[in-house]
Amino acid sequence: HVQLVESGGGSVQVGGSLRLSCTASTSEFSEHCMGWFRQAPGKAREGVASSDSDGRTNYRDSLKGRFTISRDNAKDMLYLDIDNLQPEDTAMYYCAGDPAASIESCTGGSFSGRYWGQGTQVTVS
Repeated sequence: HVQLVESGGGSVQVGGSLRLSCTASTSEFSEHCMGWFRQAPGKAREGVASSDSDGRTNYRDSLKGRFTISRDNAKDMLYLDIDNLQPEDTAMYYCAGDPAASIESCTGGSFSGRYWGQGTQVTVS
């Protein structure tokens, strides 16, 4: 069973930046499609970005430009850099992974995740 642990969340002012990190407990991290999701209070969870094993990425259209997903396969780490944070970015952010996701689903905007972390809270005010 793969464990994912997010970190890096916090309370930030409007316009600030954050780097979220996700540590994966698997030696096969490099083979996983990985992604970030978020869920704001009272709203459905939504995909933010995903990255396949070769670093090809996909972003939610409305978030392109301020969010950057990256991964370090040597360290089994996934990152999400968020710039110019806005109040509407306030949410719990989750890391998710799936070793069986196809390239098409991973980079085509339909990644749904198999393993999930507990989330890290981001609050913007």
